[in-house]
Amino acid sequence: MAAAENVTTPASWAEEDETSKLWRKTKEAPFVPIGIGGLLGAVGYGVYKYRHRGSMSTSVYLMHLRVAAQGMVVGAITIGVGINVAQRLYEKFSKKDST
Repeated sequence: MAAAENVTTPASWAEEDETSKLWRKTKEAPFVPIGIGGLLGAVGYGVYKYRHRGSMSTSVYLMHLRVAAQGMVVGAITIGVGINVAQRLYEKFSKKDST
C-alpha cells in the first residue's frame, strides 16, 4: 500500500490551487496526462490530414478520428493499470519472500 501513503488528505484539498491539484493528480495517475497527450496528438494529426482525406465523407472521417483518439486514451489507461497491478504483485510477492 505504498501508493496510498502518498495521497494527500481531504482537509488539505481545500487549500490547494488548480496548479498544485493538477501536479498532485499527475503524480497519482501519470498515464492519464499521457493519454490526454495522445488524444491531443491524434486530434492534431487528424486536423492536419483532414484536407487530404480524398473522397471520404466528413462524417466517416470524423468517426475514424474519434475512434483513434479514444484508442489513445484507453491504451494509455490500460498500460497504466497494468503497470500498477504488476507493481502491487511485485510488492506482495517480495514481502512473502523476505518473511
